[in-house]
Amino acid sequence: MRCLLSILVIIVATLTPAIAQPTSDDALRTAFARPTAVPYPANNRFTAERELLGRTLFFDPRLSGSNLLSCGSCHNPAFGWGDGQAIGRGHAMVTLTRRSPSILNLAWSSAFFWDGRAPTLEIQALGPLGNKIEMNMQIEALPGKLAAIPGYRRLFEIAYPGEPLSLDTITRAIATFERGLVSGLTVFDRWVAGDDGVLSPAERRGLDIFVGPAGCAACHTGWNFTDGQFHDTGLPTQDVGRARFDTQDPRAPFAFKTPGLRDVGRRAPYMHNGSLPTLESIVRFYETGGVERPSRSPLIRPFRLTEIERAELLAFLGTLTALPRDVAVPSLPR
Repeated sequence: MRCLLSILVIIVATLTPAIAQPTSDDALRTAFARPTAVPYPANNRFTAERELLGRTLFFDPRLSGSNLLSCGSCHNPAFGWGDGQAIGRGHAMVTLTRRSPSILNLAWSSAFFWDGRAPTLEIQALGPLGNKIEMNMQIEALPGKLAAIPGYRRLFEIAYPGEPLSLDTITRAIATFERGLVSGLTVFDRWVAGDDGVLSPAERRGLDIFVGPAGCAACHTGWNFTDGQFHDTGLPTQDVGRARFDTQDPRAPFAFKTPGLRDVGRRAPYMHNGSLPTLESIVRFYETGGVERPSRSPLIRPFRLTEIERAELLAFLGTLTALPRDVAVPSLPR
């Protein structure tokens, strides 16, 4: 699927914006088709009991040192599973260094955090828990803290029978819940499924601009609209991003993970530092090509849209947000 879309992008990108032709509907539908099942790793298969345990842990502020912050404090379903702030806030309301990213559709990711430093969701879960300026939990004390709660002992025994209540089972449960956070069906999905009339003419032209003159699909590929890779997009920033731990890759400085575009309409502000307030400001930024520097991705180059084309591209992006869904917050164990 990704290879097919890459070929489409290369073909369309060779045409000037003035003569770019609409891409085949069949090819686009294949490239953006949703998966039929959520993938779970062999060592942490899905069960309803694990999902319930993970959901409970996710929304429980007792996983923080202050008993005030939960995972859901920064990843709120009302804000597209982010927090709606330009920069996140942590323990004692300390201002963090980056925006809280959405955790939608992470089951299909292979690297986590803005800089990709965690290879699995299970490892990622430990990061905020133990970070002194995020949840400030003494990690070694967390299993004992939960084991002292009879309701949690029962939940762990049911979800992971024969296994101890440990950091391993805590993070596996949280990861199970997070893998199930999949964005809902959108207007665009209905079009992908074959409903030709569901996209307006402007939205359909916006799709062609997305994969063609604007070059968005060079990075925003596949059903989740992300290549899962790390790019310096030319955004003005002092944060070196992936280069903080990847010192060998000349493209690592200022590189951040490509965010997916599902439910993007509920996830403002944007970029790793929340510096762009609207989708229109993002489009206008990319039209400039950003800051020219050695690490900037070769996929980033200036382009020009007319006011009408820009409006059509934004209209297409509007088709990627699903209707809001109720999220069940469990009763916390005692």
